[in-house]
Amino acid sequence: MGLTAFPATAQAQTPVLCSESSLVDAIATANAAGGDTLLLLPFCTYRLTSARGRGPAGPVGLPPITSPITLLGMGSTITRDPSASAFRVMEVEGAANVPATKGQLSMVGVTVSGGSAVSPYPGGGISNFYVNAPVLAALAPVSGPLSGGNTVTLTGTHLVEATAVRFANTAATSFTVVSDTRITAVAPAGPAGPVEVTVSTAGGTSNAVFYAYVPAPALAALSPGQGPASGGNSVTLTGTGLGPTTRVLFGTTPATFTVVSDTHVVAEAPPGAVGPVDVTVVTPGGTSAPAGYTRVGPPAV
Repeated sequence: MGLTAFPATAQAQTPVLCSESSLVDAIATANAAGGDTLLLLPFCTYRLTSARGRGPAGPVGLPPITSPITLLGMGSTITRDPSASAFRVMEVEGAANVPATKGQLSMVGVTVSGGSAVSPYPGGGISNFYVNAPVLAALAPVSGPLSGGNTVTLTGTHLVEATAVRFANTAATSFTVVSDTRITAVAPAGPAGPVEVTVSTAGGTSNAVFYAYVPAPALAALSPGQGPASGGNSVTLTGTGLGPTTRVLFGTTPATFTVVSDTHVVAEAPPGAVGPVDVTVVTPGGTSAPAGYTRVGPPAV
């Protein structure tokens, strides 16, 4: 579907021959001159075969407009050739979002059609580029190990133009823009405790959401240190960093457990083979070193 703009006041005009290269050169010259009024040939179709510029929202068929430009036509059309790779037809860049630019665009009797912006950017005709400040709503998980390396999903709005994700003052190891409402980031290493996570775009820096760096748990002792192979008995685990426990494992078998405090967890031993088994605790900070527990068979008769 085409887009037609009306009207504007005519001024001194620079004629543009009916060719892609003439229009590209005319816009580039007008930008450099601080603006101009370009007179397009009546009923001419300016067919764009490749992207001649790139703006904050991806490739653009014509050079991004960074100065006040008026396009005057009569049944004139600017269109992307159907066989060309995807690109937006035009983009207007202003100082509010692209420093040192002052783009403005007026059109009379000109139709823009055939644009196809590259994902994840919407539209494809004219982008009057303005970047809203990003807003963060949540992140998950909300904690992770001191060593970093885990993936954190950030959700919010206006995230598609992200140029940086920071955990306090440290840049994320890497990040991927999934959509305008979602980013996945790899957490960098950090000290124990909460940090503010923010996203930056050309529109500014987001509000902060909080992420906690959690030390790995450490087990000091189990009591009792042995129990029946049939399981079902309570085992008290003591140590440090146990508050955010997410799993207690006897070997590879998960146990039902209750967190009493940061130093105290009570688990119900699962059944298993007679003999020693390693018990570990898992938290967002990692997995503890194992503590030994022994399963004992029933007494011989």
